[in-house]
Amino acid sequence: MTTSPHADTRHDWTLAEVTALLQQPFNDLIFQAQSVHRQHFNANRVQVSTLLSIKTGACPEDCKYCPQSGHYNTGLDKEKLMEVQKVLDEAKRAKEIGSTRFCMGAAWKHPSAKDLPYVLEMVKGVKAMGMETCMTLGKLDEAQTKALADAGLDYYNHNLDTSPEFYGNIITTRTYAERLQTLSYVRDAGMKICSGGILGMGESIADRAGLLIQLANLPEHPESVPINMLVKVEGTPLENAEDVDPFDFIRMLAVARIMMPKSHVRLSAGREQMNEQMQSLAFLAGANSIFYGEKLLTTANPQADKDMQLFARLGIKPEAREEYADEVHQAAIEHAIIEQRDASLFYDAATH
Repeated sequence: MTTSPHADTRHDWTLAEVTALLQQPFNDLIFQAQSVHRQHFNANRVQVSTLLSIKTGACPEDCKYCPQSGHYNTGLDKEKLMEVQKVLDEAKRAKEIGSTRFCMGAAWKHPSAKDLPYVLEMVKGVKAMGMETCMTLGKLDEAQTKALADAGLDYYNHNLDTSPEFYGNIITTRTYAERLQTLSYVRDAGMKICSGGILGMGESIADRAGLLIQLANLPEHPESVPINMLVKVEGTPLENAEDVDPFDFIRMLAVARIMMPKSHVRLSAGREQMNEQMQSLAFLAGANSIFYGEKLLTTANPQADKDMQLFARLGIKPEAREEYADEVHQAAIEHAIIEQRDASLFYDAATH
């Protein structure tokens, strides 16, 4: 197993400790989170990712929050796996608007043997552009995980969603243990982990604490921790769930920052519902990663120009990553395209 730079920040958190943190006076909590954040990051930099749905709808899982589940009628159009070249075109556009990481998500319980080769070509092509690569494809077995790592995948996203105790109220088609096993395979393969959860599904404070404990007590902290606010979609069982108090959401970000000081804490789904003041508080509380662009899988996301306007007003800049010269990137892109064309992979995988 690879050694994580996060290993020196490990602490075995208890439910009492984390619940107490979540209930601290707000100003004290934000001050503590800010202090931790500044020890490990430039507080005026935010990592920027773009997320693309490469296969939408008809998922066999029954996650009660998800419009992509085939169990619910949400009016979402079902789409086949995107062609490799179309994905690479989207990645190129994402890079042009400032993203440093390109995340690809497929509505699957797990990747099939038929589709995996095309997914691997997507990873190789995006990697050749000089961007970090991330995928979320559902449950993985050990061989699939190794194949993704060999293709150059940097991050694998696999959210725990909530606490083990509340999990059965939200999902019945995949166990918590299976989720943890996938994360273990990802870590053993040398990839980085992106894993977080969702607020607003009817969970208690103890459940929120329990989620953070599961993440922070992993053998190594996830490099990226997305904290999502439920986006209520008509047709899902949670369409009428009670709204999350904005300050409670900010508290969750702050406690995630304190518990996982070297992880990027991502302000993820639900940003469309947040005004500029709430987003500013989120950055103040230690959030330092966002999804950037007009769509987050199947739900709206603030437009890119609005993000940049807010960043300018706050004095925040996108976090840069070390890159090669443009000429080197162009040569790598052309080489990847030639390889993929020779492999006859530029067509819709779902039709074959």
